[in-house]
Amino acid sequence: MTSKIINKLVFIGLLASSTLAIAAEQNEVIIDAGRQQAQLQSNIGIFEQNVVIIHDNRKINADRLEVHRRAELGSNKQLLIATGNPAVFEEAQADGTTLRAAANEIRYDVAELKLVLTGNAEISQAGQKSSAQVIIYDIEKQLISAERSDQENSRVRTILVPVDDKKDTKDKKAQEEGNN
Repeated sequence: MTSKIINKLVFIGLLASSTLAIAAEQNEVIIDAGRQQAQLQSNIGIFEQNVVIIHDNRKINADRLEVHRRAELGSNKQLLIATGNPAVFEEAQADGTTLRAAANEIRYDVAELKLVLTGNAEISQAGQKSSAQVIIYDIEKQLISAERSDQENSRVRTILVPVDDKKDTKDKKAQEEGNN
């Protein structure tokens, strides 16, 4: 009986460590939460209470996270399903801006580097903002697609903010003077 309990505890520890880190050639996934559970038969880790996920230059904040780890999910075998009111995804961009996305549910396929935002989905960067029922963001291709819900009056909305050329010129001058 005691050995069965020890074996289960060891397996839970191994499952937790496998959900926390991807192979060394990939960037590790770090998950912090107030509570963690593991469904051993279905190979699902459940994290709750102020969940924070960090993967490379990406961060997700959620109320709850399910980590699915199965062979049919591909090479990384991990699908992260974050839920919240809302769950929030942030990614630092090469140009110094931050891409921010929020939705009731965020599905993050670690192997495919793809996000699917569902339910009151919004995505914004540098003042530009899109909202829809479903938004798909291909991180590697930097491609965003948005879909309306089936409701008749539902639409995809995008807000474009004019670029301030004077501000850009001032910023460039200040940066050049700082380099001298």
